[in-house]
This record gives sequence, C-alpha cells and structure tokens, in this order.
Amino acid sequence: MPDHDYEEILSPNKYFDRNFNVDAVKIQPGEYYVTGRDMVLVTVLGSCVAACIRDKQTGIGGMNHFMLPDNLSDDGGPVGLAGRYGTYAMELMINQMLKAGAKRSNLEAKVFGGGNVLRGFTVTNVGQRNADFVIDYLQTENIALIAKDMLDIYPRKVYYFPATGRTLVKKLRNVHNDTIVQREQQYIARIRASEVQGDVELF
Repeated sequence: MPDHDYEEILSPNKYFDRNFNVDAVKIQPGEYYVTGRDMVLVTVLGSCVAACIRDKQTGIGGMNHFMLPDNLSDDGGPVGLAGRYGTYAMELMINQMLKAGAKRSNLEAKVFGGGNVLRGFTVTNVGQRNADFVIDYLQTENIALIAKDMLDIYPRKVYYFPATGRTLVKKLRNVHNDTIVQREQQYIARIRASEVQGDVELF
C-alpha cells in the first residue's frame, strides 16, 4: 500500500480550491509537485510544457512545468545540453514518484503546453521544441502517452487530479494576460543565468 500522505513539496503555492472542494497546488515555471493524496495540481502554460504523470494503480502522481533552455547548444539528440536539462526536469519528478511507491511500468502521462505565446520567439519556435522534447522523452522511456494538448497560439490553464487521472484544460483565448509571458521570460532569464554543471544544479 502506498503512503497516501506522501507529498514532495517543491511548489510552495498550496491553497484550498473551493470550486473542486479539494486541496490544490499551483505550479510555477521550474517547479513540480508529487502527491499520493486526492488533490488538484494547477498550472498556466504558455510556451512551457507540463507533464502530468501518474501510476495508474496507486494514484501517486505529479505535474511539472518546464522549458528547454534556448541558450544551451543542442545537437537535437538526447546528449545535447538542452536535452539533458529537459531530461533532468522529467527525472526529478519521476524519481520522487518512485520514492513514494509508484512503479515505472505503471506510469501514464498527459502533456500540455508549447504554445507560441512568447513574443520574439517565433523564429526558434520554442514551444514546438518543448513539445517535441517531452513527447520524445516519454517514448524513449516507454511511458504511455494517453492524452496531449499542445502547440497552437493560446496559453492554457491545466487542472490535474493525479489520484484519478482526470484533467481539465482551458485555453485562454480571450485573456491577454501578460503575467504568463512575464513569468516565462523571468524563468528563461533564470535558466540563462544558471551555471550548468553536468546533469545537476540545473534549476
């Protein structure tokens, strides 16, 4: 039996969602959260991507929110620095899930984001790059991808219930929310300022 009280708190933004009547955590760029409890994980995505992964047997699951750094050279393969950064972001969360009692063979994933919402990033198409990475990663790791909602030009608000796998996605079509863009640009700036040392110290 898994420890349903287990929580790996690497997102401090915890609150009670009155709409769903459950505890909730809002996940910002560069954060993730893993839990075995019945709760909802929430994030708002622009060009970033979120992987929502759960053990379909135990209900232990989590959500992350990350972006491949554009300042790191990447040869397009898994050994490129940007690819290593993305792999680290994924493994960090998955390893915490395994510590909580999840089994890698039981994992299933839903992925979201990669919208073309960052002004000035249309040439490199950072959203497409992030989307391609997360899908390739899941395929390489033999983690079943059961749903995705990616690309397009709109930000998304994602609600994920790891205990059941239920997911709600709202495209923010009519909201000109510069806060989303500002958060992602600040996140990009943090990545650029970071010293990348091997596979660690990336966040």
